[in-house]
Amino acid sequence: MNLHNLLQARVAEGHPIRVGVIGAGKFGSMYLSQAARTPGVHILGIADLNPGRAREALVRVGWKPEQFDASSFAQAIRSGTTFVSDDAMALIRHRAIDVVIDATGAPAAGIAHVLACCEHHKHIVMVNVEADALAGPLLAQRAHEAGIVYSLAYGDQPALICEMVDWARAAGFEVIAAGKGTKYLPAYHASTPDTVWGHYGFTEERVKGGDFNAQMFNSFLDGTKSAIEMAAVANATGLLPAAKGLEFPACGVDDLPRLLKPKADGGVLAHRGQVEVVSSIERDGRPVFRDLRWGVYLTFAAGSGYVQKCFKEYGLLTDDTGEYTAMYKPYHLIGLELGISVASAALREEPTGAPMGWNGDCVAVAKRALKAGETLDGEGGYTVYGRLMPARDSVKAGALPIGLAHKWKLKRDVAAGKVVAWEDVAFDAKSDAVKVRREMERMFG
Repeated sequence: MNLHNLLQARVAEGHPIRVGVIGAGKFGSMYLSQAARTPGVHILGIADLNPGRAREALVRVGWKPEQFDASSFAQAIRSGTTFVSDDAMALIRHRAIDVVIDATGAPAAGIAHVLACCEHHKHIVMVNVEADALAGPLLAQRAHEAGIVYSLAYGDQPALICEMVDWARAAGFEVIAAGKGTKYLPAYHASTPDTVWGHYGFTEERVKGGDFNAQMFNSFLDGTKSAIEMAAVANATGLLPAAKGLEFPACGVDDLPRLLKPKADGGVLAHRGQVEVVSSIERDGRPVFRDLRWGVYLTFAAGSGYVQKCFKEYGLLTDDTGEYTAMYKPYHLIGLELGISVASAALREEPTGAPMGWNGDCVAVAKRALKAGETLDGEGGYTVYGRLMPARDSVKAGALPIGLAHKWKLKRDVAAGKVVAWEDVAFDAKSDAVKVRREMERMFG
């Protein structure tokens, strides 16, 4: 609760946290809008594959051109401005950088950036949850060995869930379930970039007038993003996925204690201590009353008659037995909150969530009948979606992680709804991302 005071102390010392941002897309831009107003923080460098687009983003979020007109890191340090380039590795290597933010969303790039941060001793904040779901447990171990912080990104739902889980456990409660809300119907698993806007109810005019990426939005809709994020939460908290993955029960905030408890007690969970995502719409398409589409939640147990009595005295909503209750946060502010991770890593050397084991995996599943010779197109595309699996089951099945199901050709047919296996694709065994993932499977599987 004293991060702001610690940041103010950096101002007084004339020693700001120097931050490098890789990727100036939506998440990165939202953070940059706040970083310019955060005491004790200096965005020393921004690296983007398209520096011109990065500069446009800075203007769009309220920066003045003179704030990012530095022609080098050295000039940026002298003038307190920002150097924009296309060289992420040069940014990571620079001696003055304290914290690196990977906001690329590209799994292979994220792995490379973490390994470079380990080499050059830079704390790393992973907005790139795709890379974390692919190889986070191994990357976090490498970071620990290098003496740096590897952190999930505050403002994104996984880190907010981790915070709630930590709060409950530190207060002595057993966590029964934790997760987030989303818009879900079973039919969405087959959605493609061609059908996504109809499911969202977006008109052609709205799409043309906005900054919308059809494949990215489709990954939110077809279940992939939820599976990726819940894999990250499982790995960071020790909570486990159900054997069948996410069920997406339709549930509003008032029903969390009644539904998000074990089946043996009248709920929907396969076991105590589970990750799960709740849907904001009923299976017949009706909206859920008081839905949690933009938020996060956890359910937890009283554990004693006395605590049940306290729940009642202080107005907590419980199930009929009084044993189970819930806490939730109705919204998440994405990149606008990311500064919490930056300050925590630099000033406390603490992550806002990080993998501590390999419990959950996000694997590629065929959206339709796929034929040998077809090329997979990854998260949110036309060929596959991501499904959450217990990591042990993923390894046993030889399942292909969704983070690598991109630009590889199928060697054999895969039926609709079937998990794609490593042996189904022609993959590049020399790829750094493949090597890291395979090493993680050997070490943690």
